[in-house]
Amino acid sequence: MQIATHKTAPIDGQKPGTSGLRKKTRVFMEPHYLENFVQSIFDGIGGVAGRTLVLGGDGRYFNDRAAQVILRMAAANGAARVIVGQGGILSTPAASHIIRTRGTDGGIILSASHNPGGPDEDFGVKFNTPNGGPAPEEVTERIFAATKQIAAYRILETHDIDLGTLGETRLAEMVVEVIDPVADYAALMERLFDFDAIRTLFRSGFTLRFDAMHAVTGPYATRILEEMLGAPEGSVVNAVPSPDFGGGHPDPNPVWASDLMDLMMGADAPDFGAASDGDGDRNMIVGRGAYVTPSDSLAVLAALAHLAPGYAGGLKGVARSMPTSAAVDRVAEARGIPCYETPTGWKFFGSLLDAGRATLCGEESAGTGSDHVREKDGLWAVLLWLNILAATGKSVQQILTEHWARYGRNYYSRHDYEAVDAGQAARMLDALRARLDDLPGQSFAGLKVEGADEFAYTDPVDGATSTGQGLRIRFEGGSRIVLRLSGTGTVGATLRVYLERYEADPAAQAEDPQAALSQVIAAAEAIAGIRAHTGREAPDVRT
Repeated sequence: MQIATHKTAPIDGQKPGTSGLRKKTRVFMEPHYLENFVQSIFDGIGGVAGRTLVLGGDGRYFNDRAAQVILRMAAANGAARVIVGQGGILSTPAASHIIRTRGTDGGIILSASHNPGGPDEDFGVKFNTPNGGPAPEEVTERIFAATKQIAAYRILETHDIDLGTLGETRLAEMVVEVIDPVADYAALMERLFDFDAIRTLFRSGFTLRFDAMHAVTGPYATRILEEMLGAPEGSVVNAVPSPDFGGGHPDPNPVWASDLMDLMMGADAPDFGAASDGDGDRNMIVGRGAYVTPSDSLAVLAALAHLAPGYAGGLKGVARSMPTSAAVDRVAEARGIPCYETPTGWKFFGSLLDAGRATLCGEESAGTGSDHVREKDGLWAVLLWLNILAATGKSVQQILTEHWARYGRNYYSRHDYEAVDAGQAARMLDALRARLDDLPGQSFAGLKVEGADEFAYTDPVDGATSTGQGLRIRFEGGSRIVLRLSGTGTVGATLRVYLERYEADPAAQAEDPQAALSQVIAAAEAIAGIRAHTGREAPDVRT
């Protein structure tokens, strides 16, 4: 073994975002591309000499090769130890947990989350800081600065090492510790939830379908739901992680998890359905004949989390991303706890969690979590729902109906226009931004604008500010539209349009959401001119 120093030069476009650096897999496979970015991570965080890191990913195509490269580079840069999931596998919440409990200096997660995988699809590399959460902006800026001045990278020249066998090996002076990716996470879940009550629920004949979508959560769900909690064998489907996620799109929503939705809306539906995404940090919850929006799920969990042992003492506060519906705000108000509205991106929740200001956090994009880790956590949300169902003896539909009767219903939907021309989308938003001050007082599709602005955020803990976080239009009566561009894709831009309407009357809460939102949808088109600017007649995905 010897350390090689390879001369290189900066590569354009290596600016990490909230979710790290995401590109097409073949881009990461180009000469020096991965190596440049990994060396820039090491340089941007002040080096890794003598430090301990966590490494793992969701098993997508190129995960195995990238893991070997990163291990050799860590050894060449003087790292003392790397803790890696067996086979290079770790869900994002499990990686966050290991970083925190082992007191490491951070970790590298190989994933593009809910994006498709394969040689012609997406790959990603993300650095998480010692608190277990995504790197904040000041860290990603340092990494980006390093990408623009890199001149060489260091790597150990040696054969691949065995990541399939648990235990310790060495790469030069660095210890590589291969761990069971599920064990520590499963132990944490057992401390948070009443596993005995959930076992009793399954013994009573309660039925479950969990769709792991050929992604990383499969081994976690199988171990916990079937082996530890006693769900019938086969309750977890698509449980073996696949490099291309079985040719599917590992995004847990009614469109991409349509098989689960068809089952849950059918005559022979099980009592409870759920799905998780590529790296295990998102979730979808469905009852028999009852889809639960992520916004409603967050609100219900906030209202009933005290039924689980880990949250029996109550919540310190809750937080939601700005585009997420205000349903959880009403729970927080009723319980007398703070509710924070942040920009999109889990890193914004991190300071609130670290400061003890919030216990539960959530995003409308199917991400929910708590202070047990510093990432959203799909399987955690499923287990909290199961704990609530076991404690109450009620169905998902009963839980929702009673929640809406008490707090009112926030009809909510997100319309995604995927892979639109980035220039067209930006021009549309620029035109709308220029009109924001003139919108109040005007009416569109029968709705009168009460206020309009561009969301900006000042962190109440560290004072950091974030601007340009989405355009908001509020109507009299509580309806709302939000428009923003998403940064989670790798081709073009994804225009997200968020639509919300509040209904307090229980007698009027059973309407189909898209029908209930028809006026708001029409107003969004009238105000923004989406068809004219993008050429799209309809969204690609409605959730």
